[in-house]
Amino acid sequence: MKWAYPFAWAELLGAVLFFVLYVGYILRTRRLAAPLGQKGWRIGWKLALRVLYFPLLLVALLGPAYGVTQQPVRTAGKDVWLLVDLSRSMDAPDVAPSRLEKVKAELSTLINRFQADRLGLIVFAADAFVQCPLTYDQSALQLFLNTLQTNLVPAAGTDLTPALELALARIGATPQPAGSPPRVTALVVVSDGEDYGENLEPTMRVLARSGVRLYSMGVGTLEGSRVPKSSGGGYLRDARGQEVVSRLNPTGLRRLAVQTNGQYFELTDRRNEFPLLVNALNRIEGQAEQVRTVAVADNRYRYPLAVALVLLALDILLTIKVIRP
Repeated sequence: MKWAYPFAWAELLGAVLFFVLYVGYILRTRRLAAPLGQKGWRIGWKLALRVLYFPLLLVALLGPAYGVTQQPVRTAGKDVWLLVDLSRSMDAPDVAPSRLEKVKAELSTLINRFQADRLGLIVFAADAFVQCPLTYDQSALQLFLNTLQTNLVPAAGTDLTPALELALARIGATPQPAGSPPRVTALVVVSDGEDYGENLEPTMRVLARSGVRLYSMGVGTLEGSRVPKSSGGGYLRDARGQEVVSRLNPTGLRRLAVQTNGQYFELTDRRNEFPLLVNALNRIEGQAEQVRTVAVADNRYRYPLAVALVLLALDILLTIKVIRP
């Protein structure tokens, strides 16, 4: 047996109120009947009715489900790849508590907004890795998202080219139903934009010809911040021994979006444009209708509700004179 809703404080409060009010009703009836020499026990069988149908109504409200049925679900969804920068500069605290932690919180909200779409996660620094393949399972994607740390990838600078090439390879390898148009795909690049390597242009031309839209999210501030070490305390230093100051570089991120007919957004200490990114992704209409089968719990709330309504009708129709002349 499964339940659509858990037994929470609201249901408990309703049960306690029912019990308290009904006890008050019984005591009041007995008090009024006593001076007339009448007995209040004549309402006892109605008490049994009400004690039966109130819990049944409560059970129906909680949505009891027994067994599982397979139901087809038609979707006209899209594929969204999230490309998240895990270079050391993403630990900078100019966007509290840090760039990466703020990004994880915002992406968690974004994931919950796309129930009918497939989402995947690619992480990159000097190299790129598929952290989570395209999936409808938001819970699994949330789990992978929560594990993101800058020490998951080698600390050797930032290069977006491998991440874009990996996304293009995954897009090309995605099977399509026979006779259906290709699924609409969007890429979301989340980074501070500091350094993207030297061989990005050929990959961007391929991406532009593919029709895939790229949306970029710049994270950080123009003033920048020192980058704390992942362990041991202190801050990162360059080859000359100077402390590294990481700053948001929006120019490259804007250019990436413009080349693919996408948009550029920012996440700074004063501005959060993740809601605008969600709206932009929502405006992309999926082209390929798919039919997938999902397991749905068979809700049996109708049975306790029907019995409760019958008992309630009896309670209303059958009247009792407690005080007789």
